[in-house]
Amino acid sequence: MIRIEAIPAFSDNYIWLIQFGDHQAVVVDPGDEKPVLLGLQQRGLQLAAILVTHHHWDHVNGINALLDRFQVPVYGPATENINHISHPCAEGDHINITDLALSVIDVPGHTAGHIAFFGHDALFCGDTLFGAGCGRLLGGSATQLHDSLKKISQLPITTDICCAHEYTLANLKFAQHVEPGNSQIRQRAVADAQKRQQGQPTLPSSLGLELETNPFLRCHVKEIIASVEGFAGKQLTGTAEVFKTLRYWKDTFS
Repeated sequence: MIRIEAIPAFSDNYIWLIQFGDHQAVVVDPGDEKPVLLGLQQRGLQLAAILVTHHHWDHVNGINALLDRFQVPVYGPATENINHISHPCAEGDHINITDLALSVIDVPGHTAGHIAFFGHDALFCGDTLFGAGCGRLLGGSATQLHDSLKKISQLPITTDICCAHEYTLANLKFAQHVEPGNSQIRQRAVADAQKRQQGQPTLPSSLGLELETNPFLRCHVKEIIASVEGFAGKQLTGTAEVFKTLRYWKDTFS
């Protein structure tokens, strides 16, 4: 049986803990070793591997300390410079550890070499896709990120979206501004605000929910196009241009 939990780290990060097999676990994007070690101890788990989606410090800085305690493989993007990667990964690669089976998907955009891990009805997507949002462009291009999100959109709608930051409420504020007529965004904002008030994460969400409420997955929707063109003050050609402008709008939104 596979069990997935979000371990909070720093102010708004999540390190994903995947439990499987006989008290084994894998962690995704361990930017800090302390909550990982505590989580393993509390659950009586043995670390079996480390997965990394991209090179930013808040996703990798705990790796070295974990390797001091556990001799485990580290799977990460083949095209990014990350210390301690023992198994460089790219699209089409597969990770199999006892009954845990994950496939690797290239999702550049936030960074140029960003990857995601997919399996067991869950996507571990780092900073590519967020609850009601997406990552900023910090090394990759808007075209790359748009293409990556289109790729993710083709996964089963029941897929759990396990991203690395608790940005959902701020993203929903922007989503409501962009698409004010979308009642599902309003409903999600209320439901997710209640979760946060109760100390619960808003994640994982589902891909189906993201397709209905995340403006970055809805650049083909007429209301989104009209809203983004209103911000740009001109007509935009194609969803890629809408996405690029929408990403800039979010960067400047307050």
